Parts: sequence; C-alpha cells; structure tokens
Amino acid sequence: MLQVTPNLNNTPGIYYAIAYIFSTFLYISINKKRQKGVRRAAIQAGCAALLIVFMLATDQIAVKWFIPCVLTEIGLIWLPIHLCCEMDWRKSAYFCIRAFILGELAASLDWQLFYFGLMNWKLELNMMWNLLFLAVSYGSVFGLMYCLERRHRKENEELHISGRELGITAFLLLLVYMTSNLSYVFSNTPFSTQFPAEMFTIRTLVDLGGVGILFAYHMQIQEINVKVENAYLQNMLHAHYENYKISEESIALVNQKYHDLKHQIAFLRSSIDDGEKETYLDQMEQEIKLYEAQNKTGNKVLDTILTAKTLQCQNQGISLTCVADGQAIEFMHPMDITALFGNALDNAIESVKKIADPEQRLIHMVVSRKKNFLRIKVENCYQGKLEFENGMPKTTKLDKKFHGYGMKSIHNIVEKYSGSVTVQAKDGWFELRILIPQQ
Repeated sequence: MLQVTPNLNNTPGIYYAIAYIFSTFLYISINKKRQKGVRRAAIQAGCAALLIVFMLATDQIAVKWFIPCVLTEIGLIWLPIHLCCEMDWRKSAYFCIRAFILGELAASLDWQLFYFGLMNWKLELNMMWNLLFLAVSYGSVFGLMYCLERRHRKENEELHISGRELGITAFLLLLVYMTSNLSYVFSNTPFSTQFPAEMFTIRTLVDLGGVGILFAYHMQIQEINVKVENAYLQNMLHAHYENYKISEESIALVNQKYHDLKHQIAFLRSSIDDGEKETYLDQMEQEIKLYEAQNKTGNKVLDTILTAKTLQCQNQGISLTCVADGQAIEFMHPMDITALFGNALDNAIESVKKIADPEQRLIHMVVSRKKNFLRIKVENCYQGKLEFENGMPKTTKLDKKFHGYGMKSIHNIVEKYSGSVTVQAKDGWFELRILIPQQ
C-alpha cells in the first residue's frame, strides 16, 4: 500500500485540491450554465488539473509565499465558476468564496477523522484507510450541501450580488480562514493550541461555522432579493393602475371637449356660406378626428389603456392597431388588466421607437376567446439581436438589476390565472402570446 505523508500535523495539499475541485463542481452544478456540456467539461478538467499541479508543487513551500499561494488557489477556484456559469464577476467571486470555505471544511474534516483513527483505533498508515475516510467525509459534506443548495437553483438565477454583499462575504472568509489556521501561526494564544488533535478540531469547527454562516447569509440575501423584487412588481402594478385612473379622467374630459367642438363646428357650418371658411372647418374637423383615439372594445379598463397608448403612439409616429373583444377579459381584476396590457404595450413601444424607418414602426394587438380560452397576442417590429433567458427576452438596458420587470410582471399575472406566456422573435417580428383559461 502507498504510504501517506509522514507529517500528520498538516493536511496534504492534494486533499485540499480534491476538496476544492468537488466544491467548485458543486456550485457550478447549481447555477445556470454559460457553456455547453463538452466545453464546460473541458474547462472544469483543465482548471482542476492546474489546481492539483499547483497544490502539489507548493505543498512544502516557505511561509512567506503562503498568502500568494492561497490567493492563487482562490483564483483557480473562481476561474471555472466564472467561465462555466452565466454570472458577472461579483456573483462568481461570491460563489468562489463559498466554494473555498466548503472545500476547507471537507479537507479539514477528512484529515481530522483520519488522524483520530490513526491515534485512537491504531489503524495502519496506508492509502486504503485514507481513501475510506476521504470518501466518508467528502461524501457527507458535499452530499449534504448539494441537497441544501439544489432547492434554491431558481433563486440563484435571479440572485444579484452587490459590492456590499460581496465585501461582507469576503470579510467572513478572512475571519474564518484566519481563525481556523491561527494555531499554525501562533500556538500560544487563548484561541490556539500546540496539540495536533486540538488544532484539527478547532479548524474543523471554525470551518463548519463559516459554512453555516455563509449559507445563512446566502438565504438572507435571497430573501431580501425576493422581497425587493416583489415590492418593485407591486409598485409597478399600482403605478399602472394609477396611470389608468389618471388617463381615464383625462380622456373623458378631452372626449367631452371634442364632442362640444363637433357641435360647434356643425352650428358654424350651417350658418356660414363662405367657401374658405367651409374649407377651414373641414380641416379643423379632420384634425379633431386624428386625436379622437377612443377605442371601443367592450371593456372600460382596456378602452382607457388603448386610448392612452394610441395617443402616445401617434405622438411618436407609431402605428398601433388593435382587434379586441373586451368582454373576454371581464373575469380579470382591473389592476391586473392595466399591468398586463400596460407592460405589454410599453415593451412594444420601447422596441418600435428605436426603428428609424416609419413604415416599420408597427404594433398590432389581438384579444379574443376561443374554446374557453382567452388569447392575447401583441406583435411588433424590432431591430437588432434579442437574447433569451428561460424562454423570456432579456432586457437590453445596461442596469440589469432594475430592469426586465415588465416581462416578470406579465408572467406573474398570467400565472395568477393559470395561464401561459410564450414569446417568439423571427425575421424582425416579435410576438408575445398569452393563453389563459376562462374563469
């Protein structure tokens, strides 16, 4: 049998390398992938090989090179996470820190159990026992952590790590790592020891506490993110509804003025014979009709939204056409109607107004019912390349954290009514399709 290193006071570097590799693979597995299978496997294998070679080469290196070596190890953990997962550098650094501490715990626990077996059970110093303890300790640590982490895959995709959150995580890493390795640097302090068994116990318990604290902090970050997103969506919902009420009052007032003007024009026309004035009145009446954007769908809320959006489109040189059966959406709450159609049309207008050619600035909406289903389709022209994530278009704005909520709001409202949302972009034409069972 192959004999392990005779220096039992320190965990061999190869065991740390293996622990870091398993930990890195774990956090890659629970996050959205950037690379496809073969390429991702090649990146992971290459980085794992580099880490093993580096850890073997620096296992007995001088103390003055300790910190640069640790930073390099962290870099070799961060690299595959960043390359393989779809996340920015802050988020990948955050998961790198968690992977590093988890690897520290696994390696520390393995060597503590192995050392205990050698000292108390009089086991032979050979590779068979070493591999057995490694399988038990690594299997327990990574198996348990995977079961805990896999439940939050969806939340991880929506997770945004701020600079402050990354800073706190880095501080916790520094605190845990310094405390767990204190006995190797200063043996004569109230928090350190000279005895190997106690050193291993301190290191393992501190690493276990570090993993627990980071996991609890991760849950808190996710909870805060969910609360912020829900609050933002709720505010958006109320904002659309408030805009609807303002639009309803404004449009009613404008329509009343239009109605009065038409009667005044009719009176003037009946009492004027002059041809020039007749021409002027015809022109005046035509201009009034251009602003008479009242839509009659059979649903008062939808009529108000369409009228407001039609006026907005007229001002921006966009052609908005609509064929809608307003009775088909009577079962929906007015606030949901305003948010659903408001967001859908806002997204379409935002996309179309970027098109320079006025002939292509087109939006068309259909609201109908068929076989006990409400069918909504919003189509518009677009230019450029659209990227999709989880079947939904990604926001094209630079600040990803505070944009893209329009589609999330649409999705949440449709889910509320047990419906489905699909999107398609092809040949410069974008389609949003919604299917909701009639209530």
